[in-house]
Amino acid sequence: MKKRYVTVLLVLMVWGGVMPGMFPRAWGNPKIKILFLGDSITAGYGIAQEDAYPALLGQKLESLGIHHVEIINGSISGSTTASALSRLKWFQKAAPDILVLALGANDGLRGLSVENMKENLGQTITFAKNNNMDVILAGMQIPPNYGPEYADAFKQVFTTLADDHGIALIPFLLEGVGGRPDMNQPDGIHPNRAGHQQIAKTVLPFILKRIQEP
Repeated sequence: MKKRYVTVLLVLMVWGGVMPGMFPRAWGNPKIKILFLGDSITAGYGIAQEDAYPALLGQKLESLGIHHVEIINGSISGSTTASALSRLKWFQKAAPDILVLALGANDGLRGLSVENMKENLGQTITFAKNNNMDVILAGMQIPPNYGPEYADAFKQVFTTLADDHGIALIPFLLEGVGGRPDMNQPDGIHPNRAGHQQIAKTVLPFILKRIQEP
């Protein structure tokens, strides 16, 4: 009789949520972890972290009734693609399900090798896919004053990588933001709060497509 009472009590505790986490994938939706790996733009340079577009995306998902997503912003100002792979390996311990790879802007602004940028991003994408991460690549562009040949080659890297690796591509992360004074801080490079709102609108459909796929 006593054994039966204990068994019933354990069942009630599990179903009542007193023992959460025992069977994390058996009931409800597990958390989907989205890692943003970027530079100062994605880190939210010059604004409050809660106003940066990754945080805004989390808020938008919550407003849509999507509560099983965890946003991880692993972006660092000044980063180039050279650090992408090592940083992703460090964040692997968080077991992200989706990687938003938003690096390359600093490579372009510093006039670094396009081929090296492509190799760095390619290695990072390969590592992510080998570790079961769904990758969204954020495309970037640089001002034409760097020369049309370099600017075109820079832009093409993102399209080529997306095609070669079969991943999603956001054509231009700063669509509707780049080159607009009302969307940027006085330096003309980093988005202001309105700019981050626009970036969040650009990125949201790509996130929704991934978390809503069966």
